[in-house]
Amino acid sequence: MTDKPLGFDTLAIHAGTAPDPATGARQVPIYQTTAYVFKDADHAARLFNLQEVGYIYSRLTNPTVAALANRVAALEGGAGAICCSSGHAAQIMALFPLMQPGCNVVASTRLYGGTIQQFSNTIRKFGWSATFVDFDDPTAIKAAIDENTRALFCETIANPGGVITDLDAVAKVADAAGLPLIVDNTTATPWLCKPIEHGATLVVHSATKYLTGNGTVTGGVVVDSGKFDWSASGKFPSLAAPEPAYHGLNFHAALGGMAFTFHSIAVGLRDLGMTMNPQGAHYTLMGIETLGLRMQRHVENAQKVAEWLEADPRVEFVSFAGLKSSPWHGRVKQITPKGAGALFTFAVKGGYDACVKLVDNVKLFSHVANLGDTRSLIIHPASTTHRQLDEAAQIRAGAAPNVVRLSIGIEDVADIIADLDQALGKATA
Repeated sequence: MTDKPLGFDTLAIHAGTAPDPATGARQVPIYQTTAYVFKDADHAARLFNLQEVGYIYSRLTNPTVAALANRVAALEGGAGAICCSSGHAAQIMALFPLMQPGCNVVASTRLYGGTIQQFSNTIRKFGWSATFVDFDDPTAIKAAIDENTRALFCETIANPGGVITDLDAVAKVADAAGLPLIVDNTTATPWLCKPIEHGATLVVHSATKYLTGNGTVTGGVVVDSGKFDWSASGKFPSLAAPEPAYHGLNFHAALGGMAFTFHSIAVGLRDLGMTMNPQGAHYTLMGIETLGLRMQRHVENAQKVAEWLEADPRVEFVSFAGLKSSPWHGRVKQITPKGAGALFTFAVKGGYDACVKLVDNVKLFSHVANLGDTRSLIIHPASTTHRQLDEAAQIRAGAAPNVVRLSIGIEDVADIIADLDQALGKATA
């Protein structure tokens, strides 16, 4: 559009899209199709050989889904992206080209409970494993890395505790070890933080959350920075060694900074089938158009609610980096200068039972296993999202039995606080 870099809100509306060439439709059409007609036999052959970019089959690529991938890549400052069926699928898609049986990932202890479960148990069925360490301690991260480590993994703003990770410090450890850093940016969104600018190699999102913003679809995205040299160490043969399925094609040698993106489409989506549906992509595209506006209100509301809770005598503590009392407050300016996000936890005096009573007595808040909705959401992690963990692991993840997680919406903040006030009264009576 211009030689000047476009602003965030402009990219959120325009990136990855143009009027439909066939009809002139301004909004991205929902291309609800399985397959695409080839021009001739040679055209089909070039597509299947990765000699030409185009559409083959919607398990691999779809114009609506591709528009979403391009938009998120633009917002994150990445070289390319792929969309898939959920945030959990995005995590597997991020690891798939990097890992081999016997390999491991070093991950933060402060992760969503479902991610801890996926990394602790499910990925073992692939022959992979995970080592969990405190990512506030670079020495511990370095000590956990061994010859079979293939990536570091953390969240920008940890779910559920709202802890902000020092991405710059973690990236230095990853760079020194010659390893990619994968950052889950779901709770921050690129409006608050662009992890690639802090040294991340790959960025994953659950598009189900803030990107879509209205609780209608599930989806995931993996954004590649395009900056990692997959050939340097010999540790990533899927990306930097001959690929048997494509007549010995070396993705990194042939495609450079787009190697991960093309491999994830041509091999990952082809074989794992974790495909995003075009209607879901359409909803997320529409949601992203208002991402900047929504995030500003989310963050402003969360700050006011956290301050109110911290001053309430029925509350034991509030874990929110936006509070001056938080040990992670200094990272707001460094990592998320527009604010500390809208997801955080607080501890209720009265412990587990009081937390259960609290979630049973809210009226405006929705008691759901989701976050990033326009609506304010509440959950008790120890009895739900982190239930599969033992108490020690719950505490390490920021989900102790006396802790409630809030995802603050964009309603009038006075109404949000009033609902918490009446529910806390009943929970601690």
